[in-house]
Amino acid sequence: MEMNVGKIVNTHGVKGEVKILTASDFAAERFKPGKVLMIPFKNERVTLTIKSYRTHKNFHMLAFEGLNNINDVEKYKGLDVYQEIENEDIILDENEYFYSDIIGCTVFDGEREIGIVNDIFETGANDVWVVQGDKEYLIPYIEDVVKSIDIDNKKIIIEAIEGLL
Repeated sequence: MEMNVGKIVNTHGVKGEVKILTASDFAAERFKPGKVLMIPFKNERVTLTIKSYRTHKNFHMLAFEGLNNINDVEKYKGLDVYQEIENEDIILDENEYFYSDIIGCTVFDGEREIGIVNDIFETGANDVWVVQGDKEYLIPYIEDVVKSIDIDNKKIIIEAIEGLL
């Protein structure tokens, strides 16, 4: 399965490194050197092999094999990057889920439908789910709020704390 794993938001330095804002979970695993990314570019898919990976501030910094200066990568700025995902390679702990399992789930506060998870972002302390309903809600993935997750039925039950909704 091919999945959007981020967006190249800028270049970094002059040696061909790019800043990626991730749209994926387990970034350290997904961006390991040797892994392959695909970028839709001018009606074709460019395949790039990751040469190096590191984090810098809130960004994931990547360099690709064969692209050794800023001129080689500048044309990809602003483009989404994709990867063939085989989630079976990653072993999850209890209460850990793949983003792809959570996105698309319907969120309920008790019996009341709130909306559908359409994005997830990391804050450092916990993930935050972007839920689109009658308006946009930001739901923290913390034990005090999220009470149950049923991936098979794409249903999440929360108990909203004061001011959340």
